[in-house]
Amino acid sequence: MADLVKQILANPIQLADQVKKAAEEASSFKQECSEIKSKTEKLAGLLRQAARAGNDLYERPTRRIVEDTEQVLAKALSLVLKCRSHGLMKRVLAIIPAAAFRKMSSQLENSIGDVSWLLRVSAPAEDRGGEYLGLPPIAANEPILGLIWEQIATLHTGSQEDRSDAANSLVSLARDNDRNGKLIIEEGGVGPLLKLAKEGKEEGQENAVRAIGILGRDPESVEHMLHAGVCGVFQKILKEGAMKVQAEVAWAVAELVAHGHPKCQDVFFQHNVIRLLVSHLAFETVQEHSKYAIATSNKATSIHAIVMANNNSSSNSKTANGTVTGDDAVNNLNQDEESTHPQPQHPLGNRNPATQMHNVVTTTMALKNSPGPTENGNNKQQNSNHNNSNHHHRRQQSHSMSGGVNLKGREFEDPATKAHMKAMAAQALWRLARGNSAICRSITESRALLCFAVLLDKGPEEVRFNSAMALMEVTAVAEKDADLRRSAFKPSSPACKAVVDQLLRIIEKAGPDSDSDPDLLIPCVKSIGNLARTFRTTETRMITPLVRLLEDDCRPEVSKEAAAALTKFAGTNNYLHLDHSKAIIAAGGAKHLIQLVYFGEQAVQISALVLLAYIAKHVPDSEELAQAEALTVIEWASKQSALTQDGTVEALLHDARSRLELYQSRGSRGIFH
Repeated sequence: MADLVKQILANPIQLADQVKKAAEEASSFKQECSEIKSKTEKLAGLLRQAARAGNDLYERPTRRIVEDTEQVLAKALSLVLKCRSHGLMKRVLAIIPAAAFRKMSSQLENSIGDVSWLLRVSAPAEDRGGEYLGLPPIAANEPILGLIWEQIATLHTGSQEDRSDAANSLVSLARDNDRNGKLIIEEGGVGPLLKLAKEGKEEGQENAVRAIGILGRDPESVEHMLHAGVCGVFQKILKEGAMKVQAEVAWAVAELVAHGHPKCQDVFFQHNVIRLLVSHLAFETVQEHSKYAIATSNKATSIHAIVMANNNSSSNSKTANGTVTGDDAVNNLNQDEESTHPQPQHPLGNRNPATQMHNVVTTTMALKNSPGPTENGNNKQQNSNHNNSNHHHRRQQSHSMSGGVNLKGREFEDPATKAHMKAMAAQALWRLARGNSAICRSITESRALLCFAVLLDKGPEEVRFNSAMALMEVTAVAEKDADLRRSAFKPSSPACKAVVDQLLRIIEKAGPDSDSDPDLLIPCVKSIGNLARTFRTTETRMITPLVRLLEDDCRPEVSKEAAAALTKFAGTNNYLHLDHSKAIIAAGGAKHLIQLVYFGEQAVQISALVLLAYIAKHVPDSEELAQAEALTVIEWASKQSALTQDGTVEALLHDARSRLELYQSRGSRGIFH
């Protein structure tokens, strides 16, 4: 930088010397030339001082100020050279108006002010003595530029507190409008912000990370940050930083991914950010959250066997003769275990772990980590050896279990900070998972699905919403990726079952008379629809809750998404479309769909009409459809241009009408007859 500064300043210094020499040789306007010489000498001294400063100068304003100063000195040289003319004719041809000297004097004063400001702003903060720098004359027409320069210069040379304040000021400036954010990036603000995020104190790190998140408003800005090394800095903080800073990093990751180019997701993935975020999500959510196997006791394995048996059972309560079913047996075993081994406190405040979700967590961990049988029958000996070295084994693997995150002291963090960390980690995973099969596969191979299930059950509102959105994105990718769908959402997977159970529990609580939050309900409905092709023939428990959301009193956006989700069950692409169509009719879906097609908003009408057409196409001989006069409705809808703009919908309606005409006649009680 020092050599570069000297190279930049060499030409204006030479010009200043030439101006002084020419002013000394002036034969006319000697007083005015003397004033120009005096100001040029002062400017030359400042330029030489700047050249000696070298590395301490802030590059961006240096270039602009030096370029402007060079232009002023070139004009000054041209002016004073005219004053060296001898002879009458030369003086007549070189007439100089008095205003030219006044204008040049003012320009030199401005250049002196610019270079003086540059030296002050580039000096260490302690050397300024807290003086107000003001704005350089060059920024008179754009005051915000001078303010940005000052804050970025403080990031370079200020104390930890001053740098933190400067980062906070840049946050305020970037929030005002997009142009300020562009200027901060163009004027070199990203580098010192990343340095502060990496090396500063906790408050400074928070402000710096927040500024980076706000600056990433478009793909170009995000790409600039990626080239500046934001991923490496964020990775280091997620491993070792304070939890408040880590929460800001997770939020910033979500912002950068949301506004950046799709390749941004892959860059964060390559820096192991996915696994680090899952580690934060899993901290105090599940007992173990590494995707690497950790051996467990035989008792846990037996719990798993009971739960799996219970999953395949059609009864969830005691039978008439008093027989204990799977859920009761698991609860009894859990009570026995509690009497000998106290359970850890639930991270979200629930001190009673003997719940269905706790059982699922325990058994999922057992399934993932339990060792298989050996061929020579020495399993017992291996378990004994493992128990003898259990403490040492846990110490060795504690780092890998946490995904490389330093968990020391995190249990003493404020509960609100822990909840905020989980909310931001879930939000980042939500944004990272969107449309990316590799990232979704990494998420599902970790303990993230189990974490989402737990947090949907017990998390605060923001955590639940972000978890639901993350599941919606993962299941949307799995819907299109058959390999991911088969590996991550097998019906026999306890983690998958836990997720589905929680999604259905939220949907079941909703309804016409419910005050359920539609923001949480809609992603849950979409997730169930995305998983429609994974459910077996006997798995019909999700149909009735979804059909209930088609009722008149439900919010239009909820009914629309419920119809879209049911369409994925009844659509031709679903191998079990016939069974699901019958289940929708049996749950009373036909009459609700008729009402929505006639009286719903246009978006709801189209979703309901498509679902009704699929059902009519697959089950044309249904008595319920005949009683609801589905044929009349479809004929009416076929004539509505607003509902048939999509050629696919028009073709579907034609097929449905043809099928219905084979089995049903036009009813005489149609609404519009």
